Amino acid sequence: MTIELHSWNTPNGRKISVALEEMGLPYTVKTVNIGRDEQFEPSFLEFSPNNRIPAIRDPDGPGGKMITVFESGAILYYLAEKTGKFMPKDLRARIPVMEWLMWQMGGFGPMPGQVHHFLMQPEGPARDYGFNRYHKETKRLYGVLDRRLAGRDFVATEGEPSIADFAILGWAWRHERHQVSFDDLPNVGAWYARMMARPATAKGFEVALS
Repeated sequence: MTIELHSWNTPNGRKISVALEEMGLPYTVKTVNIGRDEQFEPSFLEFSPNNRIPAIRDPDGPGGKMITVFESGAILYYLAEKTGKFMPKDLRARIPVMEWLMWQMGGFGPMPGQVHHFLMQPEGPARDYGFNRYHKETKRLYGVLDRRLAGRDFVATEGEPSIADFAILGWAWRHERHQVSFDDLPNVGAWYARMMARPATAKGFEVALS
């Protein structure tokens, strides 16, 4: 049965389209135009109460019954549990995946998101203060990621990516927009190229979300 992905062309939306493609799950896209405030419509709020994209409807949920999931991290976790893919079964091996997934959700997303916000503001002291504050933190987070990837192919697992890679990649995809170059981040740059060379990941970025 086909999963409905309710989303828009954003980093958080791309996390899920990439995961769905990598997991080989059939899905359809239901666009939610956040520029027109469609995320506030009652029909969407019924299963995404925080009025944020993405969210999914899976008619073949646990026990064969419909389930809805909101919050991109929760969706990734659900899809990994559903398919048994991109999440180790051993608890010790799962911990790094969850650590880096939470790292993305708590920082490497909110911080560059603020960079995007302040870059769109009128020039002036408020814009400069906000941009400098969040850009500095965004660059720090990239440094953390670069150190983590030293000598590693993937962020939290060996041999193949995990849902943590999909989560982080969604935001690294916008690195140019939040004014971060990979020139001084060789490990991030190599990981990014490695991920984008995966056919399913590439398709997850090509599918129309808007």
